Amino acid sequence: MDIKELKAEITARMEKTLEALGRSFSGLRTGRATTALLDNIFVEAYGSTVPLNQVGNVSVPESRMLSVSVWDKSLAKNVEKAIRESALGLNPMSDGTLIRIPIPPLSEERRLELVRIAGKYAEESKISIRNIRRDGMDEIKEMEKRSEISEDEKHEYEEAIQKITDAMIARIDEHLKSKEQEIKQV
Repeated sequence: MDIKELKAEITARMEKTLEALGRSFSGLRTGRATTALLDNIFVEAYGSTVPLNQVGNVSVPESRMLSVSVWDKSLAKNVEKAIRESALGLNPMSDGTLIRIPIPPLSEERRLELVRIAGKYAEESKISIRNIRRDGMDEIKEMEKRSEISEDEKHEYEEAIQKITDAMIARIDEHLKSKEQEIKQV
């Protein structure tokens, strides 16, 4: 593997970490209704646990309301139970196969808790980025041991990987700051 391939692989892995952070952030309730809010909810259906979007259609009819149109009426109670028991603090109301989920305004205490959770997600992403950096640094050391690169090239490549890492961590911090603002302003 040459350095261009290594840098491309490291960058791609770090980008995937950022995408995962974005998905985690989208599941945090900010007071506005969004279908992504229910992405992490799983429902007991047909003898297994499946994502909510595989048993019904999630939509946003109003700014503070979500609705789930369950395809199989026998699963409506399971969907309602899964939403109620999630950590989102939502109270669904069932009307046959249509489940309405009002999004209550956030209390100050809940906002602070969401900010802490967002910070935890960001820190987990930073740890993942650092682990990817470590893998890259180990590969560079192996390349030097195999005499594929010189010591000067090793230092140059390590600096390049560190710059990529610093840029990714800065992006995580930007995402976190943006999410904190979104949580606090609603």
